[in-house]
Amino acid sequence: MTLEEVRGQDTVPESTARMQGAGKALHELLLSAQRQGCLTAGVYESAKVLNVDPDNVTFCVLAADEEDEGDIALQIHFTLIQAFCCENDIDIVRVGDVQRLAAIVGAGEEAGAPGDLHCILISNPNEDAWKDPALEKLSLFCEESRSVNDWVPSITLPE
Repeated sequence: MTLEEVRGQDTVPESTARMQGAGKALHELLLSAQRQGCLTAGVYESAKVLNVDPDNVTFCVLAADEEDEGDIALQIHFTLIQAFCCENDIDIVRVGDVQRLAAIVGAGEEAGAPGDLHCILISNPNEDAWKDPALEKLSLFCEESRSVNDWVPSITLPE
């Protein structure tokens, strides 16, 4: 039996409800982080933040549409970011809809809005632990995913 077959044995309603809950929590976290000014968007901008201050990064979102799957340079960046996040105990998820992500964080609506949403980091705004229920829910989701060897779980954002 392969790992894919073992994973496929999960009860469908349970995994669907879990995925929807995680998608909703990610939506809430992105909005909250944006209001707090704790959101870094862009592969290169995120790499700079990870290099300078990885201890303040609390969550990472990697986003790619189907056409991005063939972009070898982007996939190499993703692999390096994933490895860095795993090494530094930063929770990480994948999202397959860059357009939906742009609608949530408002890319292009104002001057200076982020154009590259392939990588988004959520940082801790100060030394006090940022207590956000959505962040806690996503951390639990990631921990549960890692327990079944899904190191970078995919999340579907709500409509």
